[in-house]
Parts: sequence; structure tokens; C-alpha cells
Amino acid sequence: MRRRGLLKNGVMGAGVLAAGALPYGLARLLAPPALAAPHTRLRPPGALREDAAFVAACIGCGLCVEVCPPRAIAFNKRVGGDEVNTPYVNPESAGCTLCGKCMEICPTEALTPTPREDIDMGVARIDRTACYPWVDRGVCGACVTICPLGTKAIGFDFANIYRPVVKQACVGCGLCVEVCPHPSLPIRVVERSMGSVATHEI
Repeated sequence: MRRRGLLKNGVMGAGVLAAGALPYGLARLLAPPALAAPHTRLRPPGALREDAAFVAACIGCGLCVEVCPPRAIAFNKRVGGDEVNTPYVNPESAGCTLCGKCMEICPTEALTPTPREDIDMGVARIDRTACYPWVDRGVCGACVTICPLGTKAIGFDFANIYRPVVKQACVGCGLCVEVCPHPSLPIRVVERSMGSVATHEI
């Protein structure tokens, strides 16, 4: 069973529900605007920022796929236009652990060694109208627990009863998406250019 299933069973099985929950309609009324469309295919860590440059540099060797410990990297195959035979990470299936092996083994400059704190695959965003702690449907924290950068990237807003908040240090690895127990996945990775954390979450 994948990590999301294990965490979902643990969270739901505990049955920890907040006592004075807000009605769902009121929670939606007080919520921020809808989030930007999520990435379902992220560039692996260390990827060249410009799409054209990345596609031109990648030779489709597949070494990044072979060396990835969590098997998070897949390849665009028969569909994808110019991006056929280029790697991507789908965080709904498996997030990136930021181990750096793909960057080390890449024979071209498509993926270049980059410090974990400087990787930019996107940035996580939380839909507070669905996230369990934000709609007073119980205690979770799976996203905070799994983050490889720790509380520098995501932590609890203790003033709001242990509700998760994404910080600017988030690099968009997608592990939080992989482990989220909510069926609608209220935490997603979007392009950093879509706005600040405050724009989407406060």
C-alpha cells in the first residue's frame, strides 16, 4: 500500500474530529479564491527552467528514471509533442525525495546538480475549503510530517489549531501531494509565478 493509503487509513481510523466544527457552507464562504490549476507533471529537480532548453538538452536516456529511489520519475511516451521522451514527476503517484541522484547521473545539462533549498519544481498550495484541519474535520499533518525540508517549507499555524501553512522555502517536490489523505487532494503543486503564498492561502 502506498504512503497516501497508509496515512489516510491512520488519519480516518483515528476518528479525531473537532468539537465545534464550522458548517461546510460557512467554511467555503470564508475561504480564499480558488487555487490555480495544479501541475500534474513536474520537471525533475535541477531541470533547466526554460522548456525549450530542457527539451533540447534532454536526450531521453532514461538514466534519471533508473536511478530514482522512489520511482517518482516517469517519461512522456507517445503523447507530449516536443516533450516525448522527456522525464517528469507526477506527485499524485509519487513525490520527489530530493535525493539528488537524477541530477548527479544526468549526462547532459538537462538536470544539473542543485542544492535542495534552491530546487524549483513549483510550490505547494493548500485549498483551505477542503483540507481536513482547515475545515475542522479532524487532525492530520501528513504534509508537515513528510516534507524533506521540514518546517522551513511547511509547518503548522499554531494560532489556527495546528493547520498547515506552506512557506516560501517550499521547492514543490510533491511529497505532500502524494501523502494527502483527502480524496480531492487539497494540496497541489503550482507554478511559483502563480502568486505568493499569501495570495492563495491567507
